[in-house]
Amino acid sequence: MVAVTQGLRFTLIAVSFALVGLVSAARLHAQQPSSPAPPRVAPLHTEPVRIDSLRIDPVRSRFGFELRTRWGLRVSGAFPRYDGEVVRLPDGRQQVRIRLASADVVVAGSERYTALARGENFFDAQRYPMIEFVSEPHPRRLARDGGRLRGVLTLHGVRRNESFALQPAGCADPGVGCDVVASGVISRDDYGLDGWRFALANPVRFDLRLRLQEASP
Repeated sequence: MVAVTQGLRFTLIAVSFALVGLVSAARLHAQQPSSPAPPRVAPLHTEPVRIDSLRIDPVRSRFGFELRTRWGLRVSGAFPRYDGEVVRLPDGRQQVRIRLASADVVVAGSERYTALARGENFFDAQRYPMIEFVSEPHPRRLARDGGRLRGVLTLHGVRRNESFALQPAGCADPGVGCDVVASGVISRDDYGLDGWRFALANPVRFDLRLRLQEASP
């Protein structure tokens, strides 16, 4: 009987130590810092989904600019090399993208002025070889009815919101059946085009006539 009682006592003591060990282990686990959650990865930026696009016709389109001298004379130039497209979006709107090669800009009738326009005191074509305009998505009727075409112009390393005035089209399918005609005026000061201040006024007028064709696959 004594031996049974002592065995039971040792069993209860062993169980008590086991319970104490479990409680201590649980408390230690709770006090340990949890592993940090994996960092969230930002979703990749993607361009708007397109359904198709039309390429700017490299032969029948025209991109030009005009400045005025302090004496009221006009200085006209053109961008003979360019590319771009009109992207049609699934929601029925469209978006225009235009790139002009400033390295090929030509000032009418003057090799000297052409060199100055490409030089570092104006378009600085060596550092900024491209001028780019990306419009906001807009309804297709804008090209037919006319209005303001808004977007972002990147010029001389500066990005700014600008807008161009579209003239009402002369046909039902502008860009294909007839030209899309637009113009807009920017400030040279906004883009750091500070050359020839003694001779040239601040505004620069851009004019464009767009024709479109089916984009290459």
